[in-house]
Amino acid sequence: MQLIKVQIRGDCWEYFLLAFTLALVSFSCTGPIVGTLIVQAASVGGMAPVIGMLGFSLALALPFALFAAFPGWLNSLPKSGGWLNSVKVFLGFLELAFAFKFLSITDMVWGLHVLEREVFIAIWITIFGALGFYLMGKIRLPHDSPMEYLPVSRMMLGLLVFAFTIYMIPGLWGAPVNLISGFPPPSNYAESPHGVGNRASGAGGAGTASLSEDMHLGPQGIPAFDDYDKALAYAKQVNKPLLLDFTGKGCTNCRKMEDAVWSDPTVREMLANDFVLTSLYVDFRQELPEDEKYVSPVTGKKIRTVGNKWSDFQISRFQRNSQPHYVILGHDEEKLVEDRGYNTDIEAYIDWLKRGLKAFEERGE
Repeated sequence: MQLIKVQIRGDCWEYFLLAFTLALVSFSCTGPIVGTLIVQAASVGGMAPVIGMLGFSLALALPFALFAAFPGWLNSLPKSGGWLNSVKVFLGFLELAFAFKFLSITDMVWGLHVLEREVFIAIWITIFGALGFYLMGKIRLPHDSPMEYLPVSRMMLGLLVFAFTIYMIPGLWGAPVNLISGFPPPSNYAESPHGVGNRASGAGGAGTASLSEDMHLGPQGIPAFDDYDKALAYAKQVNKPLLLDFTGKGCTNCRKMEDAVWSDPTVREMLANDFVLTSLYVDFRQELPEDEKYVSPVTGKKIRTVGNKWSDFQISRFQRNSQPHYVILGHDEEKLVEDRGYNTDIEAYIDWLKRGLKAFEERGE
């Protein structure tokens, strides 16, 4: 009987780690998409969830299916060489930058306050500054091929990276840096919420003096609640409609909405003065008291944290499990207008707010 020894080569482990990383990164943001489709399938049914899952799976499988069906395409790809090592290093810098993005999400979810906004932007300035010097040939790594001259394409890419690096620098002093909105932590998750050396408080007329009990300064300095029942009671007291903001500390699209839409002076003023904003974080990990924990009648899951509670509230009341998700309610807890999700059209958002206010006034609550 002959024993067959199987030796696993080192590059096999590399392929495994690459595939594992691809799967991990590819599926890190699928929860809101797949979750919404699953909730819709369980509550409404119909063909919409089927079409949604078909499109989702097709987008992931199509590249692999095409290369499997037409292997000759792989032979047409450029051969490896020194250029490929430069591409690997370039992508390595990008991977390092995105790694800090995922670390900042963990930092926000756990409330560690290590990678706050200024620290994150400073790290990105350092990473992309080093990438610019690498592209200009000022930094060389062990596997780089000798470079007798600097190609024009590489020089132009290096200048573009340097321009991007310089663009981020004012972000340390409170500049919006909209090109990377959604990637850094929000302005209210910072050592200096209004920029390094700027101690101004409030925004759009929403200063600390206007804060009532149980409120805090949310994104863009807008007063906000983080509890639905307290916000509803306050909305009845001041006779304003309730605007629910289902969000998450690790929600990139939520940060983009806050940076690109809520920063508009008209939107910021309306949210601060005409509505009672309630930001419900579905990934807030604070434990609920034992007497408030329960099993969801909709999903069957054990609701243990504050984030679980708001996520289950969103699913059971509005049949949605994606963020951002905006809902305008009257004092009877009924919707005044249609829900709204991720859309950076400022004029459309203003129109939606105005229609919500008009419906509230017409009801005479």
